[in-house]
Amino acid sequence: MFGNKNKNKKKKEKIDIVFNLIVIFFAILNLFPLYWLFTSSFKNSSDVVKMPPDWFPKTFSFQNYIDVFNNQPAFKWAYNSIYVSLVATVALVVVSSLAAYAFSKLKFKGKNIIFIIFISSLMVPKEVMIVPLFRIIQDFGMVNTLNGMIWPNVATAFGVFMLKGFFDSIPDSLRESAKMDGASEFTIFYKIMLPMVKPGIGALFILNFVQVWNDYLWQLVVGQNEQSKTLMVGIATLMQDLNPNFAYKMAGATVAAVPMLIIFILFQRYFTKGISIGAVKE
Repeated sequence: MFGNKNKNKKKKEKIDIVFNLIVIFFAILNLFPLYWLFTSSFKNSSDVVKMPPDWFPKTFSFQNYIDVFNNQPAFKWAYNSIYVSLVATVALVVVSSLAAYAFSKLKFKGKNIIFIIFISSLMVPKEVMIVPLFRIIQDFGMVNTLNGMIWPNVATAFGVFMLKGFFDSIPDSLRESAKMDGASEFTIFYKIMLPMVKPGIGALFILNFVQVWNDYLWQLVVGQNEQSKTLMVGIATLMQDLNPNFAYKMAGATVAAVPMLIIFILFQRYFTKGISIGAVKE
């Protein structure tokens, strides 16, 4: 009996080792493009396209990064990206949390029908709405402004759909007890309900920040002059340059990618916690 248990245990350990090796292999495979991007940004242009390639730079040079910030308004692009992503995400979290709380806890006529219609907008790709969205932004005089990039990203249903699941997991008895104690609806939302869905808010914040940061198409359409470009659009212009300085372009792409990597590394724990909690309902 004990012999069979030991055999099963050893067999399970071998299977775990095989699966771990497979996971490590695919992890390295997925990380390799980032490694190649980062190391190539320190090379000369001729070394980037060299065959056979140098897997590690023979000499490190920061000249490509210096040229990116000296020859282009990269600091202005970075500021625009941070401002647009941060303001749009904060506004989305506020609007989505209020709407999700209403759909989850309040009772009003036609709530389910309105929610279904609201959520059905998730099935419509943003690319389909580019032209009407641009016409609206044009009528409001927001072309070539950061506000024109921000507000269309606030009017999305994903945040409502995501946070509603978190509010649904909170017992209604908690809200009813607070109302019996004389708490107003806003007090219940702000002081009781909102702190309990912090993991969901954290996950939504990260997801939407990354989505807005990488929203290249809309930022390209709205920001048509040099001062209104975001980092993603500005770096993309380097890729269209006729000058085949590939190392210079790699440095620009690294500048655009690094902030997102830092955010994921710093907030990975909160992101994972928010997703896991939202997936479990009592």
